[in-house]
Amino acid sequence: MTRTRILVTGGAGFVGSHYVRALLGPDGPADVTVTVLDALTHAGRPAGLDDLRRTDHFAFVRGDICDQELVDELLTAHDQVVHFAAETRVDRPGHGAEACVRTNVLGTQTLVDAALRHGPKRFVHISSDEVYGSIRAGSWPETDPLRPNSPRAATKAASDLIALAWHRTHGLDVRVARGCTTYGPRQFPDRLVPRFICLLLEGRPVLLHGGGHDVRDWIHVDDHVRGIELVRTRGRPGEVYNIGAGNERSVRDVTALLLHACDADWSRVGIVTDQTVHDRRYAVDARKIRDELGFDPRRDLAAGLAETVDWYRTHRSWWEPLLHLAERDEGRAGVYLRS
Repeated sequence: MTRTRILVTGGAGFVGSHYVRALLGPDGPADVTVTVLDALTHAGRPAGLDDLRRTDHFAFVRGDICDQELVDELLTAHDQVVHFAAETRVDRPGHGAEACVRTNVLGTQTLVDAALRHGPKRFVHISSDEVYGSIRAGSWPETDPLRPNSPRAATKAASDLIALAWHRTHGLDVRVARGCTTYGPRQFPDRLVPRFICLLLEGRPVLLHGGGHDVRDWIHVDDHVRGIELVRTRGRPGEVYNIGAGNERSVRDVTALLLHACDADWSRVGIVTDQTVHDRRYAVDARKIRDELGFDPRRDLAAGLAETVDWYRTHRSWWEPLLHLAERDEGRAGVYLRS
């Protein structure tokens, strides 16, 4: 059997590791081998892939996507790239934009250039709904212009445009997947859902910034991963696909579901005056991936959050040191948590 050799950048991160596990799991394709390339900065957790190291069809390489020599070496031995690797921490106080520009922009350029040199390659670029900016009403189709507001989102939008330009100019088979706010097991506790779960399970209070009125479309990581795989296997070159679940809820609504799942009440919630500039509402129009690729999100939000709480409840040894690491990394109380 000839196997498709897939390089997954950022495959030790949250969504990336779930994607790798889905590829190599019992319900995944039978004809793939996977190599993960990850620099293991911040949220990269290689332990989540330890059991896969025993298989013949998995390899892990610690390295930087900006390392042209390493990327060239890897691309000669792979047929496809699924590009998750990204810097995510720039929007916190005290963090500059340099790391985001380097990883998200220059790293993407390094990868698409190598894909051209060693082609033909299929290049699946993983993006997010942040690149559209905030929207008051309605939802973004893939054809809407990008209006990112944060430094991180601006670099992600730039990476989208670079990848698509390499398709239009050079013919590289690029497909872009723009996902919405993702939750699920094994998420580093610097995001709102895992942070709130960890704090509530420790009996500590949680803080709602601005009353929790920001609105997001929330998708379980299993659904997100299935959408990405549809883009890889059925998507069209040069196309963008929004991956949304239709679970548009405010942060306050999600907090209520988490309180219920953690057997807690609103006495554990504090309200913080929100002085941070951030996007108030994200909403993607996901009709294209549903109509063209047959995507159908399966996970109910309340049930998915309850299952996620159960996972954290039974895996304290995994998240307790990471919670302390995340809090120390922030350097001060009251940092706005990205959802």
